[in-house]
Amino acid sequence: MTQPARRRRSMTEQAADAAIEQACHSLRLPTIRSRFVEIADAAEREQLTYRGFLAELLLSECDDRDRRRSVRRVRAAGFPREKWLDDFDYTANPAINAATIHTLARCDWVRKGDPLCLIGDSGTGKTHLLIGLGIAAAQAGFRVKYSLATKLVNELVEAADERQLARTIARYGRVDLLCIDEVGYMQLDRRGAEMLFQVLTEREEKASVAIASNESFSAWTKTFTDPRLCAAIVDRLTFAGNIIETGTESLPPGPRPRPTRHRLNHPGGLT
Repeated sequence: MTQPARRRRSMTEQAADAAIEQACHSLRLPTIRSRFVEIADAAEREQLTYRGFLAELLLSECDDRDRRRSVRRVRAAGFPREKWLDDFDYTANPAINAATIHTLARCDWVRKGDPLCLIGDSGTGKTHLLIGLGIAAAQAGFRVKYSLATKLVNELVEAADERQLARTIARYGRVDLLCIDEVGYMQLDRRGAEMLFQVLTEREEKASVAIASNESFSAWTKTFTDPRLCAAIVDRLTFAGNIIETGTESLPPGPRPRPTRHRLNHPGGLT
């Protein structure tokens, strides 16, 4: 045991760097592998102890792994595009309370398994907020899945035809937050509406559902044509839930200034 230690103490810096490179590769520590020289130089300048230097190395690896996991969760959610809450222009839509959105971004409602409904006309920012809150949940460590309402129903119908409905519903039941966009844009037949109801029932009081709809609840009978089933679906989405009305006036077109903030920036990640 003592002989290897003596050899390591006599290593040149070049040999030590090569040994660290090889060890990090074997142990799958890519961040330490790419940053150990930079961190070692900084530790020397700041006169860190050996323990302080080791802590800096390990924390840098942990932080980067957290960022990579966050990127994977955002990608796995299947969002059609990036929509960040910090980019939302509250001055363009005063119907939306910024404090309410900031509170929702802390994800307590996801932890509790509560639903969220964003109701308003087209162009009022519903999808932006739905995706933004979904990304916030994914970054907070929750498993998130996004789908258009019609796409979800079509998937359920195909699964039923292939006798895989129970498995598909269970898969959607395992995510912490299911984001369903464009509820109310198209009429669903009774079979499709019943399958969507099964998904909502599977998640009731256990895991969160967030929906965006251009129709008020009273008009959902145009989408869910069975009044009793429609009432049951509305009940699932509103019991102990958060309801945000985004209004009727579309946001002005064109790009808005993007505030500077920290994002997930590293090779292969979101920028």
